Amino acid sequence: MTSRLLTYKDAINEALRQEMKADSRVFLIGEDVAGGAGRDEFPGATDAWGGPFGVTKGLVTEFGRERVIDSLLAETGFVGACIGAAFAGLRPVAEIMYADFLGTSFDQILNHAAKLRFTYGGISSIPLVIRTVTGAGFRAASEHSQMLISIYSHVPGLKVIAPSNAFDAKGLLISAIRDPDPVIFMEHKRLYMRESMVPEAPYAIPIGKGDIKRIGNSITIVGVQKMVNTALDAANILEKEGIHAEVIDPRSYSPLDIELICESVEKTGFLLIVDESHPRCSIASDISSQVVDRAFASLKGPIKMLTGLHTPVPYSPPLEDFFIPSVNEVVRYCTSMIKGENIVNRY
Repeated sequence: MTSRLLTYKDAINEALRQEMKADSRVFLIGEDVAGGAGRDEFPGATDAWGGPFGVTKGLVTEFGRERVIDSLLAETGFVGACIGAAFAGLRPVAEIMYADFLGTSFDQILNHAAKLRFTYGGISSIPLVIRTVTGAGFRAASEHSQMLISIYSHVPGLKVIAPSNAFDAKGLLISAIRDPDPVIFMEHKRLYMRESMVPEAPYAIPIGKGDIKRIGNSITIVGVQKMVNTALDAANILEKEGIHAEVIDPRSYSPLDIELICESVEKTGFLLIVDESHPRCSIASDISSQVVDRAFASLKGPIKMLTGLHTPVPYSPPLEDFFIPSVNEVVRYCTSMIKGENIVNRY
């Protein structure tokens, strides 16, 4: 397949475009994805910005306003409408501007989208994708910066995806749109302009399969979404010190490829999980407990979690930078773990 450099946000746009071309049942709905109700009143206004980060730009021009739909500022309403549309056989893709706003439609997601297949004994499915934006580092304050992967991974009936690069974003979004179950697809705002080699043709990456981003045998580092890139940067530094870190990107958090993580731990004997979210009941704590249950005998030292702080994300730039785990902290944790030194948790 022919590949070229593509940004994370353009890879998502391409996945949406290709799936909308391939399947007339796919439609997109969200706030300001089609330019607002008054767009047609302005001469020459043929396109919308495409949401707050421009991810869906150009789609309304190509597919029209019947398939790229501006919603009211009412997440509960249009998420509920999407559940009904999916129940009726369509394949809606709902865009929630920020993951922080998913809470306004949590009842629809928790008690309806996630449960209808079970309620009807498996004879019905809800092929719904909810795309949303997550993560800190954008100076957007606590109401627009949370990493909420663990909340939705806790809910049976939902699939949760959080890609770390453009290649994975395109392939996983295509799989999500084709999937018969509801999928929460989380896009990190600080990854939108990062580039990767991405094939032009459509391709699907299986949901529930993690990926080894760097092979090593000294220590296993599991990065959660953007923290994969932090882990890779740290691994480059560690290699100069003779420490060969294996970096794993789960990509999918429900289902989670815990077998891949355990296989790596059985090889290296050490596990560090780097997760931007708060430490309590996080993806990091979930992975830690599962590895203890499945691969405890392989551990040469305690599992460590390097996470955000148990506070709301600060607005102050220096405090927000301190909140997010850094490359230097990953290096410090890894070297201390291998040396058997005590680590005082930052949280």
